[in-house]
Amino acid sequence: MTSFSWPDDFRSGFACFVGRPNAGKSTLTNALIGQKIAITSSRPQTTRHAIRGIVHRPDAQLVVVDTPGLHKPRTLLGSRLNDVVRETWAEVDVIGFCVPADQPVGRGDEFIVNELKSVAGRTPVIGVVTKTDKASQEQIVTRLTELTNLMDFADVIPVSAVDGFQVDELRHLLVSKLPEGPPLYPDGELTDEPEETLVAELIREAALEGVRDELPHSIAVVIEEMIPREDRHPKAAPMLDIHALIYVERSSQKGIVIGKGGARLKQVGTDARRQIEALLGTKVFLELHVKIAENWQRDPKQLRKLGF
Repeated sequence: MTSFSWPDDFRSGFACFVGRPNAGKSTLTNALIGQKIAITSSRPQTTRHAIRGIVHRPDAQLVVVDTPGLHKPRTLLGSRLNDVVRETWAEVDVIGFCVPADQPVGRGDEFIVNELKSVAGRTPVIGVVTKTDKASQEQIVTRLTELTNLMDFADVIPVSAVDGFQVDELRHLLVSKLPEGPPLYPDGELTDEPEETLVAELIREAALEGVRDELPHSIAVVIEEMIPREDRHPKAAPMLDIHALIYVERSSQKGIVIGKGGARLKQVGTDARRQIEALLGTKVFLELHVKIAENWQRDPKQLRKLGF
């Protein structure tokens, strides 16, 4: 039997990123992991699940949890997403509070920090100024000053997930706050999310591109089936058949997602398939259908059906 050992000072544990919608949490999570596991979009409130990614180092294993943006909820879905954030930060070893460098710190940030103060006594909170590639040096300094005035952070650091500025330093900073302990996941594993969840998220990301501002919150994706194709020629590359449903809330939204002559939906399929094949490392046949689930964001029964 093979035995595994790790250094006595090996560290392992969980970190999560929190912040208001569109603060750069998902992009930063992907940069730390070194591979895309969380979908990103310029649309706010893109993240709907606490997605976990795993960083492996000789001296540590860091599990990074990307959370939805904390916001003032207008629907039952919004309330449940906020619950996900609070449940996550109550269970991790270190919290990264994110504010974008190109936007002033505002009331939404102050609201989140006031809640974080209640856990800061037992869980270190690091202030993270994101998107420094979009800001001037003066803006970055201003954000750092605004951030340090909000609360007494364990550390404060500016980063850019796009150009890699101080991503390694942030990774080291998060690891330094973890407790000593054995690895929590097998070596090489990058996420513990089910493949169906990741595939559904990639389809939703593709559907978000180019749609109207009010539509992103109304889109949900459910994977009906993911099965290997059995009638492939023995010499042909394996193929995975994926059948997915894109849910919207109104018939007008269905028309937007499908597009004229089905062109929009075809583009969604092309974009999503490319990302899914890169993720799974296999050829994919992707079939998409659009359905209406009226006002699903406000309906407890519909939310359960859609996985919330």
